[in-house]
Amino acid sequence: MVIAAHPDDAEFGPAGTAATWIDAGSVGWLVCCTSGDQGGEDPDADPLVLAALREDEQRAAAAIIGYAGVTFLHGPDGALANDLALREQLVREIRTFRPDAVLATDPETLFYRDGGINHTDHRAAGMAAVDAVYPAARNPMSFPALARSGLAPQVVRRIYLFWTDKPNARVDISGAIDRKILALAAHASQIHEPERLGERIRAWAADEGEPIGVGAAEAFRVIVIDEDESEGPG
Repeated sequence: MVIAAHPDDAEFGPAGTAATWIDAGSVGWLVCCTSGDQGGEDPDADPLVLAALREDEQRAAAAIIGYAGVTFLHGPDGALANDLALREQLVREIRTFRPDAVLATDPETLFYRDGGINHTDHRAAGMAAVDAVYPAARNPMSFPALARSGLAPQVVRRIYLFWTDKPNARVDISGAIDRKILALAAHASQIHEPERLGERIRAWAADEGEPIGVGAAEAFRVIVIDEDESEGPG
């Protein structure tokens, strides 16, 4: 399960890894905490129209990657908070889909190593994902109404944090880089220089691939909560 703040975050983030694992037999699900209704530059634009457009773009991108489905939680774009309401929504998603691993933004990344500030929604979504995974999703007494409705606790064994300055693992996405770029192109409302998109993404992926000797990779900070009973995708 990939948990992201906005439509297109998953594609700029771990889409290559998701596609690679799905090709290898995994089943993936994408959760967007907001619909990206502030993702524009026209103050007169209707945010509901923009949200609908961005949800359509995200569904198209998700189909390219191969997710089994997408959930939109309709949180407030630009004002997302790691509160109990969001955490309960994420626990519901985790207990419904029952993932072995969750991929989310590293909430500890505030200032990027090479410059720039991590969006407040990215940090909130990442921390909410972490708190939903542990301990809430595995604890039947967290949000007991969920358990009473039939959503049994789910143990997520690993969290893969993307957009991190503390990577300790990289995934070879050489076979999925074209799909990642194609999925990103589906977010047409957000891509300002589409003719340069492939060049940018390939350069980023090549930089991440160099430490492990591959042409394209994505980097993660992997948190092992429980050792796997049988090793899965790594």
